[in-house]
Amino acid sequence: MPSPFPGMDPYLEAAELWEDVHANLATELRAQLQPQLVPRYIAVLTPYVTYEEGSTGILSAIKPDVAVELHEAAFPWPQRTAPTLSAPLLGTSSIAEPEVAVKSQRIEVRRVGDEQLVTVIELLSPANKRLGSASLAAYQQKRRDLLRSDVHLLEIDLLRRGARWPIEPTLPPAPYFAFLSRVALRPTIEIWPVAWDDALPKLPVPLLTPDPDVQLELGPALARVYEQGAYALRVHYRRPPPPPELTAAEAVWCAEQVARMEVG
Repeated sequence: MPSPFPGMDPYLEAAELWEDVHANLATELRAQLQPQLVPRYIAVLTPYVTYEEGSTGILSAIKPDVAVELHEAAFPWPQRTAPTLSAPLLGTSSIAEPEVAVKSQRIEVRRVGDEQLVTVIELLSPANKRLGSASLAAYQQKRRDLLRSDVHLLEIDLLRRGARWPIEPTLPPAPYFAFLSRVALRPTIEIWPVAWDDALPKLPVPLLTPDPDVQLELGPALARVYEQGAYALRVHYRRPPPPPELTAAEAVWCAEQVARMEVG
């Protein structure tokens, strides 16, 4: 059964689904690119891990400091009449929340022979976008490093929540975006806003001069992932989509799409 939405399905943004969606979509996009690239280039899936505190959902790259509470009365100071083994104060250590490893993958286009990195395709995860997190800071630094290099960057943002690429002028209102930074055109960024009722765009993937761009078709890739992952059996369409909260108009529109699926 296909998704009821013409483009991105907002229900796939749910935390319990996204890691699986992300991995499957990255794999599907790589498979779509590969025949267009060989034999001069090859697309490689590069895994990486970020960490999320289990109970709070706050993403971090390091564990928090340990706090210690002193209980002086629980262990009185020893008498000083004779040398003895020094008795310590007793304290209680607050245990850091367990960290959950969140796996993600990026697609790297490399030249065959010398493995030169040509293009990075980032399919953003919540870790790349959570405001105030160490993971966001790390991703923003990686983005800056790529923009100073001779590597093209294609960033695909299929998550409504979190930080966007800071671009001037202000981005138009849209739930989803794709951004492309070509080496030869920097600092200019190509932007594809994706409205609720838009099909997901066909995106160019630049290579080395003079080779032409290859094409990345997001819509067919996501549709295939949705079918193969049997997400229609996992998504709770009778509930509202995951945060951020929809506007009244967005909620009505989403409900209409779900109703069509139920009628069908």
